[in-house]
Amino acid sequence: MDQPILVTGAAGFIGFHVARKLLSQGLSVVGVDNMTPYYEPALKEARLAELSTSNHFEFLRLDLADRDKTSALFRKHGFPHVIHLAAQAGVRHSITHPEAYVDANLQGFANVLEGCRHNGCKHLIFASSSSVYGANTRLPFRVSDNVDHPISMYAASKKANELMAHSYAHLFRLPVTGLRFFTVYGPWGRPDMAMWIFTQSILAGQPIKLFNYGNMWRDFTYVDDVVEAVVRLIARPAAPDPEWSGNDPDPATSSAPYRIYNIGNNQPIELLQVVAELEKCLGKQAKRELIPMQPGDVPATYADVDDLMRDVGFRPSTPVEAGIRNFVDWYRGYTGT
Repeated sequence: MDQPILVTGAAGFIGFHVARKLLSQGLSVVGVDNMTPYYEPALKEARLAELSTSNHFEFLRLDLADRDKTSALFRKHGFPHVIHLAAQAGVRHSITHPEAYVDANLQGFANVLEGCRHNGCKHLIFASSSSVYGANTRLPFRVSDNVDHPISMYAASKKANELMAHSYAHLFRLPVTGLRFFTVYGPWGRPDMAMWIFTQSILAGQPIKLFNYGNMWRDFTYVDDVVEAVVRLIARPAAPDPEWSGNDPDPATSSAPYRIYNIGNNQPIELLQVVAELEKCLGKQAKRELIPMQPGDVPATYADVDDLMRDVGFRPSTPVEAGIRNFVDWYRGYTGT
């Protein structure tokens, strides 16, 4: 790979880790981020400072919803490989600020697809989400499941991304691979996610809110496992499935070069167990506040990752105990608490 790889959302949690992994392998990376203040920009700046220690990293502050500037970026570099991780995140935020998801997740992704289409992209990998499973209740969630019932604007935008990507794969034979991430956590994580919020609250002696009265299960997936899956998939562009049939269509494959994978730990745990592990690592008891389920939320997620294992020989497997310990060690060092 002589030409640089584009990583969008490079100042974000997963984007940072993917970019750092690629740089560690001696590859060149162009990182793009609009540095939205959805959460503390200082954390994004700190991530960029880490990446910028490499001479093979170039950063551009850019809003991908800007059609002209995004087009110019693709024309300049002609990226053969694009890892699109930029998005407006957050289920609850999407209830009150749906316009942010239209701009970033729909318009921004449309501009990325156009950039890939016109400038010789050989493989586009893009972030979807376990949220697309929405009202589905059969566990584990399989990529072959129908996902036509999202229950938040965030989930709907991610489902729309999958549909948009398929249309480009069909019309223009653009190889596209969508990744449904399941509750990613680890060092350099996001302040709006449970692991950070719980840790911060426990250390401050403040109560933590446990939705659905604590009866929540999540397929927590350690970020290093996520990165390993992404990197393995770069050199494996999606290909048409010769067995795909319109009479019995598989939503995860196609007669076009299109593929969807779950990226999850394949081992959901109860949120109360996460709290117990954090208490153990922090040496401090949590104050619990049990409250009802919130709009847009689901009681359980559980990823079937057999397809990922079959195609790239990898199954995320970091034990949550080890992952939480790594996060806590990083958090205390980063925050000085």
